[in-house]
Amino acid sequence: MVRTKKESGGAMSVVIDVDRSNLSVSRLTRTPSRPLADGEARLAIDAFALTANNITYAVFGDGLRYWDFFPVGEGSWGRVPVWGFADVVESKSALEVGQRFYGYLPMGTELVVQAGRVDARGFTDLAEHRSPMAAAYNRYSNTAADPTYRADREAHQMVLWPLFMTSFMIDDFLGQSVLSDPEVTTVVVSSASSKTAIGAAFLAALRPDIHVVGVTSKGNASFVNELGCYSSVVTYDEVAQGSATWPEGRAAYVDIAGDQAVTGGVHRIFEDDLAYSMVVGGTHWSAPRGEGAMPGPKPEFFFAPSQIALRTKEWGREGLDQRVGDAWDRFASWSNGWLRFETTQGAENVERLYGEMLAGRVDPRIGHVCRMG
Repeated sequence: MVRTKKESGGAMSVVIDVDRSNLSVSRLTRTPSRPLADGEARLAIDAFALTANNITYAVFGDGLRYWDFFPVGEGSWGRVPVWGFADVVESKSALEVGQRFYGYLPMGTELVVQAGRVDARGFTDLAEHRSPMAAAYNRYSNTAADPTYRADREAHQMVLWPLFMTSFMIDDFLGQSVLSDPEVTTVVVSSASSKTAIGAAFLAALRPDIHVVGVTSKGNASFVNELGCYSSVVTYDEVAQGSATWPEGRAAYVDIAGDQAVTGGVHRIFEDDLAYSMVVGGTHWSAPRGEGAMPGPKPEFFFAPSQIALRTKEWGREGLDQRVGDAWDRFASWSNGWLRFETTQGAENVERLYGEMLAGRVDPRIGHVCRMG
């Protein structure tokens, strides 16, 4: 960890920076809060979640431009995006002081936005550096008008909602493009204890005649099996050894681990019976990348915002919200049976938690909510 501090007599902004070339190196940076320009608003970041999904943002940060949302402009330093709640505390825009929004944030105490396309539902950050990125990441939802928002479920929304939206889109894509083939009766999901995997497994398990196989570490196997959304559980060792029993029929693979050895093992087990191989994340961030020579289909990267844009066009915004909202209510209620929330308070402690998350030393039964102040 690196410490930097710039003193000022006024208000200070505190943020966690990460070395993009070595994700295990981080620093706390304190800078004076800058004055607002016309059209801008200052959001005080109240709380955000830290999950394996944020590690995926860092792993794929260069290729998918996640580092570009909150640029540092200094060497190899970057800021890992998180999802959380922030309140308007100063405004020279159409936003009103006191409004509360949910959306994409840095791991810090504040965010200055160029507020545009403001309506009752929220606003879009029109900052020039964010314009090339997916619109889904630039939109902030006003809690007063968000149909999925519940004050007593803020922790659920921070920890699970962005992951669940990805989970929903994974299942939706598979249902549309892969599981429509009646011969495909198995969905294999790696990093099965991760919350994105659990959401995808929960939804896939609701489909008739679909077997969902969770692939996980030996240490997490008991937890994954107890969830009840997986038909069976296989460990990474069993994949490597080829010793597990798999359901009959063709399969689709959802790779959330991003581990070449695991992906290669699944491909060799199913060979031509693997109908589709989807790359979603990189929870095994230090594992070798690239699939190498493997039997079966070439793995294809899944970008959830593309599927969101497709369904928004086909169903309309209200149609998409209705479908996702119905599934979310069911999933959030179900998650209370296995998930508990813990709050990490203080910038130094949040930075330490980031290191623990990166190293994979977190309990999958815990949803981590962070407050920098």
